[in-house]
Amino acid sequence: MEVSSLTKPSLLTILTFLVLIFSHPLTTSSSKIPKTHTNFIKKSCNTTTYPSLCVKSLTRYAATVRSNSLKLCSAALTVAIQSTRSCYATVSTLANWKDISRPEALAVKDCIGDLKDAVYQLKQTVSAMGHLGEADREFQWANAKTYASAAITDAETCVDGFLGREVNRNVKTKIRGCVSDVEKHMSNALSLINHLY
Repeated sequence: MEVSSLTKPSLLTILTFLVLIFSHPLTTSSSKIPKTHTNFIKKSCNTTTYPSLCVKSLTRYAATVRSNSLKLCSAALTVAIQSTRSCYATVSTLANWKDISRPEALAVKDCIGDLKDAVYQLKQTVSAMGHLGEADREFQWANAKTYASAAITDAETCVDGFLGREVNRNVKTKIRGCVSDVEKHMSNALSLINHLY
């Protein structure tokens, strides 16, 4: 599938989109959230690969999302970006270990690059989603799905980079753990985007 000639999404476009989507403060008390809002999230999350995680990570956005599928997708993308950045920070910390071997350092360096690329792809997804109200909605929707899929591929590439390399088990476990969470959040976001229309 060919991606549009949309270049790097401007920071203004992304920020404007997110401000419009999350213009109201999050409600922290689930008891104050109308049941119709939480039920909407639960029903929508049933279409994802990891429904329990989907509900757990998105329920706090219920007051803002209400019953709006686009806002739910945006919330899922926000969670995916936050998760990827957190994993990026974790992996970057491993790169500074004093006793890290050369093979480990190379694998960690590659993974850091993959996660950085994943964040970029997710931002591209946000940018495409911000154009869904325009005449070429189907085209932008296809782009959003392509970018989100590319982000998942980047995360998978990080883990694959450790295959065939002599890497400390603790290093592998730490990275696989956080990347696994990242992939799950990305997968859920993509599922919600796929079911948007």
